[in-house]
Amino acid sequence: MMGDKEIPKKQAANGSKNKKKKKRGGSKKRMTSEQTSAYNCVSEWVFLDRPHLPNTDDFSIPWNQPKEKLVFELHSHSIHSDGFLSPSKLVERAHQNGVKVLSLTDHDTLSGIPEALEAASRFGIKIIPGVEISTMFTQGRDSASDEPVHILAYYSSCGPAKFDQVDKFLSSIRDGRFLRAENMILKLNKLKLPLKWEQVAKIAGKGVAPGRLHVARAMVEAGHVENLRQAFSRYLYDGGPAYATGSEPLSEEAVQFICETGGVAVLAHPWALKDPIAVVRRLKEFGLHGIEAYRSDGKLAAYSDLADSYGLLKLGGSDFHGRGGKQESEVGSASLPMLAVHEFLKVARPIWGRAISEILENYIKYPSETNFQLIMSFGKPKVCKGISPASCPGDFMGQCLSLWLTNEETQNAEFEAIKLKLAAISTNQ
Repeated sequence: MMGDKEIPKKQAANGSKNKKKKKRGGSKKRMTSEQTSAYNCVSEWVFLDRPHLPNTDDFSIPWNQPKEKLVFELHSHSIHSDGFLSPSKLVERAHQNGVKVLSLTDHDTLSGIPEALEAASRFGIKIIPGVEISTMFTQGRDSASDEPVHILAYYSSCGPAKFDQVDKFLSSIRDGRFLRAENMILKLNKLKLPLKWEQVAKIAGKGVAPGRLHVARAMVEAGHVENLRQAFSRYLYDGGPAYATGSEPLSEEAVQFICETGGVAVLAHPWALKDPIAVVRRLKEFGLHGIEAYRSDGKLAAYSDLADSYGLLKLGGSDFHGRGGKQESEVGSASLPMLAVHEFLKVARPIWGRAISEILENYIKYPSETNFQLIMSFGKPKVCKGISPASCPGDFMGQCLSLWLTNEETQNAEFEAIKLKLAAISTNQ
């Protein structure tokens, strides 16, 4: 049924042809002045390593080169948590799909970021260092209402401020994931579904904290279930017969911690929660910046409205793992509107600027090789011509500033003073 009238077959066929013609190259859509302004601001940040180009008010008119589509992918995973691809293969896949900005958000670890950055430099992709933090949301004494909540943290080009604290915080959660996996295996064995720890550890990979997906893959290999979906729907779902918790921090604690370490805190997949309104209401009080409202199948109106109600950013991503199959959303497939990206960067860039300032001030105070290498593991640019990182680390980082921040962001007294201090370090060395 198509409503009151059925569309005639000839008309439907013509409509189909017209659609095909438009796809082949119809007239280009003009951007509104607001969209143009957003595009120019976002592209300036995305292409900091390129020469600045004059603005344009027309989507169809290039600068001195074709105007590029800016695809942001803000939720993806690699083999450093429960993904199936290495960070470099993930970046390559993102490049093939036209992604310009990628955030690798592995569960409870930043260990894949250096490899992602190395690969991104070959493909011309910008990396936002990210992490998806496992937390527990509780509504008081009623433990039945407790539920796992995942918080995405997005950090600056230099990574988080207070990196040692972040590393310790995430390490504690990962330790809990090992215990959690062991408890899941024990529960499955009691359910007459025998699994061995060695099977799960082998699937997870050396040094990777195992998660539910690794246990599910072991169940498929052992023949206990037909596929991953069945493993989750029967045994591993939240509160399921083989479900277990680890040592996750409270959701409020994680959000507050992200804010204190120079990150942007965003609630992941709110549609998976029992009571997303209660979660958002509470976490907003502790500094939550946004929630996911976009998926590969489009914008979810209910969560867009929820974000508006609490004055939060509306973001999203594919949550790509690389497992394949019809149920998997492709990396880069969640279409974020340019205005949403612009709003994200308007909130994020001042936060990241303060974090970079704090990181560099700490290096100036303690100019060790270890601190230098830590900064470079996140923020090493593709090219800093004429300066050797080894012989002049201060000068090198001073030049890198122009690739981490825009001219407007660095042209203030604070960063001018930082540049002078960095130059002094190089002179002394």
